[in-house]
Amino acid sequence: MPLIPEEPQIHESAQGPRATPASGRTAPTPRPVPGPRPAAPSRPGRPGPVRPVPPVQRTPRDVAPKPGPSAPAAPAPASVTPQVQLIPASAQGALDAAEEAVDLLLDSGRAPGDVLVITTGERHPWATHELSFGEASYWAQHDAGDDVFYADASAADRAAVRPVVVVAVNGGPESVAVTALPLAHARAGSLLIVCGDPQQINAVLGAGV
Repeated sequence: MPLIPEEPQIHESAQGPRATPASGRTAPTPRPVPGPRPAAPSRPGRPGPVRPVPPVQRTPRDVAPKPGPSAPAAPAPASVTPQVQLIPASAQGALDAAEEAVDLLLDSGRAPGDVLVITTGERHPWATHELSFGEASYWAQHDAGDDVFYADASAADRAAVRPVVVVAVNGGPESVAVTALPLAHARAGSLLIVCGDPQQINAVLGAGV
């Protein structure tokens, strides 16, 4: 007589723990799902409960005074001569070279408000855009002193002294460069960067540039 394989039996133990296992040991009874528990103390690597921080009441002494918009910028000490760096570039590439110089300055930790950019030829696109809103708005950004400021050489005499001045000799009459370079040198507190034709720049600022 052929053996008929037994069908697998599904014991209750597969459904969950048995009340009395075959070994005689008491099986753990199912535990109820825990309800809300009080917050456990925070452990390393696990943030604890966040408690709101009361606002700090600042007294007038805690607030640093802000200079008024009409306060003139402090001139550079007369004894300090700015360092001059020359970046050779054609008139067509001088503005791009100036932009690269500004990026390097900001990447090295210079604050945007430390930098003034002067162009001798075509205006920087930022200056053209801002001037479309009027000169009052344009120069108000200069007076705020919190960002890189771009000025045309014809208006550079109105710009205040900044630690770094970048000049892009990007065209224009030679007389403009002759006037703009010494003016930029006087406006630079510690560093003057000139992007343009080396022979033209040296002829204006001197062979020691």
